[in-house]
Amino acid sequence: MMDGRETVDLTGEEFYDEDDLEELEEPDGLDGPDGAGGIDGARSARGGAGDPHVPGGERLHKVLAHAGVASRRACEGLIAAGRVSVDGAVVTDQGVRVDPAAQVIRVDGSRIVTDPDVLTVVLHKPAGVVTTMADPDGRPTVADFARRYLDEHAGDLARPDAVRLVHVGRLDTDTEGLLLLSNDGELAHRLMHPGYEIPKTYVAIVKGRVEPWAARKLRRGIELEDGPARADRVTIKDSGPAGSIVEITLHSGRNRIVRRMLDAVGHPVTRLVRTRLGPLGIGGLGPGRMRRLSGGEIAALQREVGL
Repeated sequence: MMDGRETVDLTGEEFYDEDDLEELEEPDGLDGPDGAGGIDGARSARGGAGDPHVPGGERLHKVLAHAGVASRRACEGLIAAGRVSVDGAVVTDQGVRVDPAAQVIRVDGSRIVTDPDVLTVVLHKPAGVVTTMADPDGRPTVADFARRYLDEHAGDLARPDAVRLVHVGRLDTDTEGLLLLSNDGELAHRLMHPGYEIPKTYVAIVKGRVEPWAARKLRRGIELEDGPARADRVTIKDSGPAGSIVEITLHSGRNRIVRRMLDAVGHPVTRLVRTRLGPLGIGGLGPGRMRRLSGGEIAALQREVGL
């Protein structure tokens, strides 16, 4: 629920209802005879300062439907209810046209990604891959995966040659797991900003049997060489004389923080995988595999960082 209203499911697919089927064959130009009638005839030009209407743009309800917000009919209802804003101005006029690549569109305050060339991809980074866009020693980098994704999905992009994905945050070379690649500058900035640190979950395989006292100590906080560190949650998944499996969640993004914390309680890490970033989980995505985030996943990340 948002402010007591029905929550919009921001999934990543385009919706259609029965009333949309005829519209699919319509040109996106003027509706009336000779281009003079209908709602577009009344909105042939901008209405002045604060009016987000773009002559020759796309109908707002179509843009919302293409972005996976809801069916076109439902999007018309969202507009009529005053739940949609464009560039900060609430829009209730069904005739408004917009430029989805240049304007900021929100539903119930949540930003809607409407430019097909703005994308965020989740990568299961394999161990041994360097989180950098170039490596002077010739080691494999996440940039190799970014280029591969764009090559494989060029047909989904309007301007594939202009799209460049960069890593959002980083993982140590020996650490594997969930890493985002994106060209959504605002979202990436928030996700990396210290003021918006979101919880990160790791699964670690460590040496030795981890006793409950060690988990309690990690939750209470320990002193490291660069200051105190504390885990939000520590779960011992399995433990034995030869080694243990520990799941640890924390907000800090300091360098090698999980490895240093576990080492400080006597359990050096032999393998480390990041499995969650805020509301986003890696699921069954295997090492080296990638997929584009859905509209719902983007919306959840945006809420996490106040977008």
